[in-house]
Amino acid sequence: MRFQVPQFIEVEDKLFGPLTFKQFIYIAGAIGLSVILFTLLPKFLALLISVPVLVLGAALAFYKMNERPFIQVMEDFLHYSISSKLYVWKKEDRKPIAQQTQTSTAAPQVYVPKLSESKLKDLSWSLDIKENSNPVTKDTV
Repeated sequence: MRFQVPQFIEVEDKLFGPLTFKQFIYIAGAIGLSVILFTLLPKFLALLISVPVLVLGAALAFYKMNERPFIQVMEDFLHYSISSKLYVWKKEDRKPIAQQTQTSTAAPQVYVPKLSESKLKDLSWSLDIKENSNPVTKDTV
């Protein structure tokens, strides 16, 4: 039994002449809003407002930025503008503990790497390291 596999599924169908349905809605909406502005407002003010509306409608319908539709770019910009951000002013360079102990006269400290996210495992690791670095024998106690 043979089945026909659809091809060109990424391409939207042209419904209104050379325009897809989305393109037609964007253009028709921009033109409709411009007509309403010209009927309600003075001509000069309507012209000042309707030109950006028509440019936005044309950009939504035809312009692609980095192979992405302009509506997606606007949505990403809005999401970035509204969402919370983390600003880091200065990042301090930490010197390893081994370098700090060489310059100071205090007793040398053992560098303990951070191995896991669990606080319990970190605690047990640090206790094991301290026991192994300073072994306490029965003779010294």
